[in-house]
Amino acid sequence: MMSEEEWEHLLAIRTSGRDDSRSDGEHHPYEPTDYCVLERLANSGLIRKKNMLIDYGSGKGRVSIFLAYQIGCRSIGVEYDERLFQKAMINAESRATRQRVSFVLGDAATYVLPDEADCCFFFNPFALHTLKRVLGNIFDSLQRAPRPLRLFFYYPYKDVERFLNQHWRLDAEEPVDCRDLFDGNDEREKILVYSVRTMQGCDLLVGH
Repeated sequence: MMSEEEWEHLLAIRTSGRDDSRSDGEHHPYEPTDYCVLERLANSGLIRKKNMLIDYGSGKGRVSIFLAYQIGCRSIGVEYDERLFQKAMINAESRATRQRVSFVLGDAATYVLPDEADCCFFFNPFALHTLKRVLGNIFDSLQRAPRPLRLFFYYPYKDVERFLNQHWRLDAEEPVDCRDLFDGNDEREKILVYSVRTMQGCDLLVGH
């Protein structure tokens, strides 16, 4: 398994380091998803080359660039912090993006989901009431263009996880288990996966 430094060198990007200078009750500190977790997700088969991923709170662009490189999917990162967005734009110049990655400076709560998007990734997402607005925009997109769509949540807060598990339009799938990647056998080390039902109540799965 490659180290963080090795991945950064291979992808020719700089995404390491925590940044909490713009964090508040609405937005959590910047902290990139570990490469080993992204490897596990890429190898799960849940995201494929034909898919379009939206990375909410994309920071410096690690998730979008890594998955575009590993899988070949298209990816759009959405980030509200202009400083992090500018760093993502620099990282987007890497050949590892395969010209399949773009970044948007804006508020996730008002971002209009492209009707081609069928995967959404969230790492330690924003406050619950903001997530509800994001989900509303996702549901609106499915109303315009019904299609299979999956949501991926890494390290959501407990109230967010409860909300997701109780939502009538979300069907929980088998999570991507990442406990073995870290010491301590932490139960939270997993990526929660949900398929979104259409208004007709059909629980369609991406790629099926």
